[in-house]
Amino acid sequence: MPRSGDAVGKVVRSKLNKQELAAVIRRHISYLKSQKNGELANLRFYDLSHLDLSGLDLSRADLTATKLYGTRLVGTKLTGAVLYGADLRLANLESSNLDDVDLRGACLRGAVLTGASMVNTDLRDGVVLTPDDEGGLQPLGFDASITELTCAKVNNADLTGAKLANAFVMQTDLTDSVLRNAKLQGTNLSNSDLTGCVLTGADLTEANLTGAVLNGADLSQATISRTVFANADLSGAIFDRPAMDDADLSNAKVARSPETLVKSLDEIFREHVEWVETNGRGGVRADLSDIDLGGYNLSKRNLSAAILRCACLRQSKLFAATLAMADLTLADLREADLSNADLRGANLQRASLSGAQLAGAQLSPLRIQGGSGFIWRANLLRARLNEANLKDADLRGAQLPGASLRGADLRQADLTGAKLAGADLSDAKLDGCVLADADLTDAIGYDR
Repeated sequence: MPRSGDAVGKVVRSKLNKQELAAVIRRHISYLKSQKNGELANLRFYDLSHLDLSGLDLSRADLTATKLYGTRLVGTKLTGAVLYGADLRLANLESSNLDDVDLRGACLRGAVLTGASMVNTDLRDGVVLTPDDEGGLQPLGFDASITELTCAKVNNADLTGAKLANAFVMQTDLTDSVLRNAKLQGTNLSNSDLTGCVLTGADLTEANLTGAVLNGADLSQATISRTVFANADLSGAIFDRPAMDDADLSNAKVARSPETLVKSLDEIFREHVEWVETNGRGGVRADLSDIDLGGYNLSKRNLSAAILRCACLRQSKLFAATLAMADLTLADLREADLSNADLRGANLQRASLSGAQLAGAQLSPLRIQGGSGFIWRANLLRARLNEANLKDADLRGAQLPGASLRGADLRQADLTGAKLAGADLSDAKLDGCVLADADLTDAIGYDR
């Protein structure tokens, strides 16, 4: 017997010629515009493989069990469409709109979903049943009822509220995607790349993240119950320690205590200052990557060019510290005090600076003296600066594409020539902020 929600129908699997397909789409568009002289597209079970359907509005179309193998759907609007059991292997859905789409039981193996919007999309399991030669029912498709996103490219996609329970999402690129409040119970995310992912409020009950890369991923307020992180890389990830009590962290890479270092912090800092003052001829450059320095007082220390990748510096005191050209990639600097700090030329890619104090901080370019005269610009690509205090900060020429500055205080800050393409400035305080020659292409929340 078919399970609730299973689709039953006769397999057509025939191809539509260009004229027939164009007629179906014309009637569909006519219906969407006026609901007169048209009807929603019914493309159930058709073979539309390798066609170019880019940019079309196929909202609410019925594509149940449709074969879309290698189909080009770049920028296609599929809001509310039914793609139950569809074959979307190797399809290109870049920048498409799949909000509220029924993708249960669909196969997206190797598909490209870069920049796609998949808000509230249903990617749970499902199976299409069709009549067999003996009058019974047999499953159609891929010998499986589980939605598959194996080896897909889903980076920078919005999957807020998406339902992915029990789906296969193995070896998938989910870099910088938003999975806020997503349903991921029992989902197999093993060996997937979730670098910079937003998983706040997601349900990861019994999810399998074995071998996954979660550098800089935000797991705050996520439900973590019997979740498997064995051999996963959680360097720079944001999570509450107590929430991990029920998780399997076997051989997982997490921030380490300073006590695990061979040398004391005082010795490391002393040798680093010598390295800076002798231009590398003496001393040793400090490398505190993956070290938990949360709450430490490092104010006024000279940490120029120090390596602090994935370091935890939450609520640390770095007032007037010198961090010029320091590598703070994926570092956790939430609520840290960086007031008046020298961050010229620092690398803060995907760093978490929400609630940080950066008033008067220097984030302008740093010119290296010498033959090349190379200019190092502060790199805040996709950094999280929500509610951060950047009043009077010097951000001239800073690289901030895709950064989140929601609710940030940018009053009297200097962003002359800054790169803010795709940045989120919603509710930011901009009184007196200098934005001369700044690149605000596709910036969110900026309407001046």
